[in-house]
Amino acid sequence: MHHKEQDFISSILKNAQRLLIISLIIIVGFAFLMLDMANVLPKVFNDSDNKIADITQPDAKAKNDFWSPPDISTIKDDAKKELVLKGKDLIQNTAKYFGPKGSVAHTSNGMNCQNCHLNAGTSIFGNNYGSVASTYPKLRSRSGTFETIPKRINDCFERSLNGSGLDTLSNEMLAMVSYMQFIGSGVEHGKKAKGSGLKTIPFLDRAVDPEKGEKIYAAKCASCHMPNGEGQLTQEGNSYTYPPLWGPNSYNDAAGLYRITNFAKYVKFNMPLGSTHESPQLTDEEAWDVAGFVNTRQRPQKRFPKDWPDISKKPIDHPFGPYADAFPEKQHKLGPFGPIQEYYANKSQK
Repeated sequence: MHHKEQDFISSILKNAQRLLIISLIIIVGFAFLMLDMANVLPKVFNDSDNKIADITQPDAKAKNDFWSPPDISTIKDDAKKELVLKGKDLIQNTAKYFGPKGSVAHTSNGMNCQNCHLNAGTSIFGNNYGSVASTYPKLRSRSGTFETIPKRINDCFERSLNGSGLDTLSNEMLAMVSYMQFIGSGVEHGKKAKGSGLKTIPFLDRAVDPEKGEKIYAAKCASCHMPNGEGQLTQEGNSYTYPPLWGPNSYNDAAGLYRITNFAKYVKFNMPLGSTHESPQLTDEEAWDVAGFVNTRQRPQKRFPKDWPDISKKPIDHPFGPYADAFPEKQHKLGPFGPIQEYYANKSQK
C-alpha cells in the first residue's frame, strides 16, 4: 500500500472519530436538556398506569358545557318573537288552552306540557327540547315512520295529555313548533344537545318493588302530588300546579312515562322538588321502586295497534306484548331488566 493511500485512510479514521465524539456530546447534551425540560413542562404520562395523560386542564365550563336555550328577547323580528313567546306559553299553560276548561278547545286531561318537559322544556335532563330541532324529522321505531315535529307533539297530546291531536296547520301548532325550533337553533343538525333527554341510571339486579315504592311515595311525593296521586289544581281550577300521577286525569298507559325506565330516570334527577342531575335526592333503588308504585296504579288506557310494527325494536321495558323474546310481560314491565338486555346484546352479536 502506498504512503498516500495510508495517509488518506488515516485521515478518514480521524475524521470518523471526531464525528463520533461530536455525536456523543450532542446526544448527552440533548438528554440533559430533556431532563431539565421535564421539570418545567406538564407531565405527559400518568405515573400510576403509564398511560398518556391530558396535558391540558379543562376549565369548569368545559366540564359542564350543557345545552342552554338562546334568549327569546334577542329575536329582532317582532312577529317571530310573538310566535315563539306564544309557543312557550302553550307549553307552560297547555291546559289553559286545551284542558277541560280550555279557551281554544277541550281536548286534554288538564296537564301541561311542562309537567313532563320541565321549565318549558329547558331543564337539563328534565326531558328538554334541546335536540328536537336538530333531530326531526326522523325515523321512529314506535310508529315505523319518519315523524315530523307536529306529529311528535300530537303524540304527546294523545298519550301524555290523554286527549286528541291538534290541527297541524293551526296557529297553536305553528307556535309550539316555532318555539322548539328556536330554542334548539344552536344545536348542529343531526347532533344531540348535551343534557337533553333523560339521564340514565343502572338497572337493579332485582325486579322493581311497588310496595317499597309506596312508602317512598308517601314520604317524599305525596305532599305535592297528594296521597291518592290526584295532584293539586291551581286556584283557578283550570290547570295543575302539581300534576296527577295516576287516576282519570293523568297520562295514559301509552305515554312515554308509563315505561318504567323513563319514569325512574325522570324522578331520580328531577324529583322531589329541588332535585337536579347534580344533586339528586333519591337513591337509584328509591327511584326505581317509586316508579314501580306509580306505574302500577290505575290510569286511563288507550291502545295504538300500529305501534311497534317491528316488535324486535320494542324497548325492553315496554309493558305490553307481543315481544321478540320469551321473557314474560311482567318482567318487561318491572324487571329485572339485565337478563333481557343481555339476551338482545348476545343476539345482535350472532
